[in-house]
Amino acid sequence: MNIFLKLYKFTTMLVERTNREVIIRLPTSVDTEDLQDFLNYARYKELTAGFQVAQEEVDKLASEINSSWWKENRKRLIK
Repeated sequence: MNIFLKLYKFTTMLVERTNREVIIRLPTSVDTEDLQDFLNYARYKELTAGFQVAQEEVDKLASEINSSWWKENRKRLIK
């Protein structure tokens, strides 16, 4: 048995779809922080699925957020 098959055997992930939900079964070896990041992204995709925003508007908002964050944190980071 090659290394890929050995690794695959121990990291099997199963996805099941029912009428009401999607069930994902993961091995306990999955890093919980990575899993939370994935779930946050899935939630974001769910919440924004119906939105259509121009990239220009997204860039403008990101710039405003970055500018605001920098103003609040500059003194803490530059000494």
